Amino acid sequence: MKLGICSEVFNGWDWEETCEFVKKTGYDGIEIAPFTLAKSVDLISTAKRAELRAVAKSHALEIIGLHWLLVSPEGLAITTADDALRDKTKAYFFELIRFCSDLGGKVMIVGSPKQRNVPEGMSYATAIDSAKDFFIDCAKEAVRAGVTLCLEPLSTAETNIFSTAKETLAFVKELGHPNFKMMLDVKAMSSENEPIPSIIKNCKGYFEHFHANDENKSGPGFGKTDFVPIAEALSSSGYDKYISVEVFNFTPGPEVIAENSYKYLNCIFNKQPH
Repeated sequence: MKLGICSEVFNGWDWEETCEFVKKTGYDGIEIAPFTLAKSVDLISTAKRAELRAVAKSHALEIIGLHWLLVSPEGLAITTADDALRDKTKAYFFELIRFCSDLGGKVMIVGSPKQRNVPEGMSYATAIDSAKDFFIDCAKEAVRAGVTLCLEPLSTAETNIFSTAKETLAFVKELGHPNFKMMLDVKAMSSENEPIPSIIKNCKGYFEHFHANDENKSGPGFGKTDFVPIAEALSSSGYDKYISVEVFNFTPGPEVIAENSYKYLNCIFNKQPH
């Protein structure tokens, strides 16, 4: 199983330094949060994009793709009654797709809970229709870029739409586009009533990416979440893509987070000594 880690763990580090450390630790890839590079990807030149890709390649490190897509610039919205704002958001999303492709990334994780929330005064059905219109256009652009969009279920504490894997899976199936799938996140699945292995098995064939973390928002192996049944469920589902470390508690520091998470996952997924 290929192991990756999300770039915000190293926020503030030099890109070369980050790539060197990530590869030295043992990871196969790095997943980029665009806000760690610039407020807007429009500000990242073609030459700079080529440089970012070349540095990663020089360390034999794959750029997996992007996540935390719409955290900046501020004020964007997928589900909104404001047509001009939705068009602005879609235009920026198109640029994110091109940015991902320029870096050699293959997946874009659509979390963005605030930007997809059903706003006050809008019905759930209207929000779903708005999301469909938005994502079908984005999926068409993703085809041209060789990128797959992956909608992420997030808990009700974070968003009021696509807050369970079941709900997200139904939307993905209804949209019915090969470049629009879903992703699964251990922390988010921990908030559901269904066991994580069952969720994984129910979503077989429809998830293109996987985030590894603990229910306590720390790295895998930092809390009580047992990854053995999770690994077994992924294996039985035929999943053979990236397991990517994403954390929200940065207190231990980048080195400890990266090294301990890798050791734990390598033990679980690749049967290496802890």
